[in-house]
Amino acid sequence: MPQASDFQLPPNFFTLPRLSESEFAQLRDIVYARFGIHLSEKKHQVVVGRLRDLLSRDGFKNFNEYLAHLAMDQSGHALSDLANRISTNHTFFFRESNHFSFFFEQVLPEFVRRLRAAGSPDLRVWCAGCASGEEAYTLAMLLLEFLGLEYPSWSAGVLGTDISTRALALAKAGVYPEERAELVPPVLKIRYFRPEGRGQLAVSDRVRQEVTFRRFNLMNAVFPFKKPFHVIFCRNVMMYFDAVTRAALVQRLCNATAPGGYLFIGHSETLEHGRCPYEYVMPAVYRKGSA
Repeated sequence: MPQASDFQLPPNFFTLPRLSESEFAQLRDIVYARFGIHLSEKKHQVVVGRLRDLLSRDGFKNFNEYLAHLAMDQSGHALSDLANRISTNHTFFFRESNHFSFFFEQVLPEFVRRLRAAGSPDLRVWCAGCASGEEAYTLAMLLLEFLGLEYPSWSAGVLGTDISTRALALAKAGVYPEERAELVPPVLKIRYFRPEGRGQLAVSDRVRQEVTFRRFNLMNAVFPFKKPFHVIFCRNVMMYFDAVTRAALVQRLCNATAPGGYLFIGHSETLEHGRCPYEYVMPAVYRKGSA
């Protein structure tokens, strides 16, 4: 049995590095300008906690040295690392499940019928802020279930994007703790997952091949998509943005939505009715006009 003397914590492990008010303001401005995330004063110690091991790993003596490194880095790696640590990526399969019921029972029948009648079997779904991939894979499973044997004749699938390279790496791997899949209906769990041992499940290759993951910053002034999306899930993302950033993003999302298309946001989020370019459908679900 290991003795206490066999292991030593790093020096000053329990002592958080000091982040002055001016340094926090600089970090806050960088995070807001580059990622659109608003860090309130209440997040001061949260930021310190999330960046502590980064400073230790890269040998920075203090936050002033780290800020200088951020300013000088031309590779983009430092900003990417910052995004990985500041962004929050907690999610699970079938989270806020009433959205998925509405997607399966209302949205898919409507668009499949419309696109089939138009002779254009091209159904585009975007999971914006996909985190570690559970939401995107959930949508792909429902597409496979709804279209069934007809699926190969459709150009369908899901685009999952996030700013965090760490989250995207987890998404592409497609292996999750079993508790993340507790809300998955048993028939879908049998059909679309396989045991990985040690309390983990892997998403089947059949589902994984229907999801494309890409790094993308929602703060980009222009979205480079060639065609608009019929459905956009952007849930529990805008809660980190202030009103100005949120309004600008909603307009960009609307521009990327096909006529009659749907936007799903988190249940803790709301859109400003007077200025919202979408029509309200139900809590956290909006629709773009068909005109």
